[in-house]
Amino acid sequence: MQLLTLGLNHQTAPLALRERVSFPGETLRAALLDLRERLAPVAPESAILSTCNRTEIYCATRAPHDAQVEIAGWLDGRNELEEAGLHSHLYALPNGDAVRHAFRVAAGLDSMVLGEPQILGQMKQAARVAHEAGALGSHLHQLFQRSFAVAKEVRSTTEIGSQSVSMAAAAVRLARRIFEDLRETRVLFVGAGEMIELAATHFAAQHPKAIVVANRTLERAQRLAQRFGAGTLRLAELPERLDTFDIVVSCTASSLPIIGLGMVERATRARRRRPIFMVDLAVPRDIEAEVARLDDVFLYTIDDLGRQVAAGQENRRAAVAQAEAIIETRVDAFMQWLSTRQAVPAIRALHARGDAIRQAELERARRALARGEPPGQVIEQLAHALTGKFLHGPSALLHGPQAQRDQVLSIVDHLLPERFGPAGATAADEGAPGESSD
Repeated sequence: MQLLTLGLNHQTAPLALRERVSFPGETLRAALLDLRERLAPVAPESAILSTCNRTEIYCATRAPHDAQVEIAGWLDGRNELEEAGLHSHLYALPNGDAVRHAFRVAAGLDSMVLGEPQILGQMKQAARVAHEAGALGSHLHQLFQRSFAVAKEVRSTTEIGSQSVSMAAAAVRLARRIFEDLRETRVLFVGAGEMIELAATHFAAQHPKAIVVANRTLERAQRLAQRFGAGTLRLAELPERLDTFDIVVSCTASSLPIIGLGMVERATRARRRRPIFMVDLAVPRDIEAEVARLDDVFLYTIDDLGRQVAAGQENRRAAVAQAEAIIETRVDAFMQWLSTRQAVPAIRALHARGDAIRQAELERARRALARGEPPGQVIEQLAHALTGKFLHGPSALLHGPQAQRDQVLSIVDHLLPERFGPAGATAADEGAPGESSD
């Protein structure tokens, strides 16, 4: 069994493409079940990691090339994309590269914001969904568990975590360019998930005039609003209330935009040229891209924020080298584990063959005892038969060509107990008694 990761991320694909192949919220489980049905003949294990910055399929497969073709075809068909347009943005990572990539992703080294912690929770969610769907076998289970362990080790032994700069902090900095005093602004958060909670924490620290949380489920909006002394509103009220907000930060799991061009146009007319600062952290996007063309509207997507964050990351490079060294060590350990897994079928077959021989010779001995043959003679025959069958295969190979004999001899040296000496030496050759005792 081999590992394979196929996907695209913020480094290989623009936001417009990433949002078309993302699986937000409840769509992830259905997508995985659909993928598993298609991959089952070539890849019995699979999982999907889908975030704002990446969509990646992890699988354990006996036929990597066939699995890669099936996954790419599945992405094309599911999202109605032109094959050439998608494939130029995909990366395929086999075995060790897939392991290294998973470890780097979990540790935050492959994120748009170096060291950001949210990705670890998203990977755990991907593993949980795969487990619940019955798609997580021993190979991927081990890969994810070791990824989580590596992430913990990197964060506890390096400065990656403490050196991260969040997109929420970048959004606050950009908002200050538009508004002289954020204490005079009214802020609307659309959604109630982890990204919105993080953004609300940063903006609340600026003590704006008002904070309001809008969400499809009002109860969830109220839970988040209570933390910040904020108000709430339903999404259905958004068109009538949008013009009352100076700052809008949106991140939902909607598959379609929830803030359209017409809605924002009406809001800007009502605001009479007062600027409105908008941040769209969602993938797929919550705010129609055409909104950015409006006068007095300053719209930033997750890619825009990523570029802002990247500009200040040079001083965090020192921690990366230490983290990469940790990851390389853990990749070697995982690949060693994976190589031992390749021998499992042969080991099982060997044990089964040995057990079959044992059962056959035991049955023959029982019949001999039942016929009244002397027990000592029966035991001697049993030992002779078992020894003969054990030695038959290696002995036959030792009568083969010279190259084959040399290879078998080197293996036999490792198989024989030390007390019997090197391969080919007998107890008599070593001056030991003819029989040994345990």
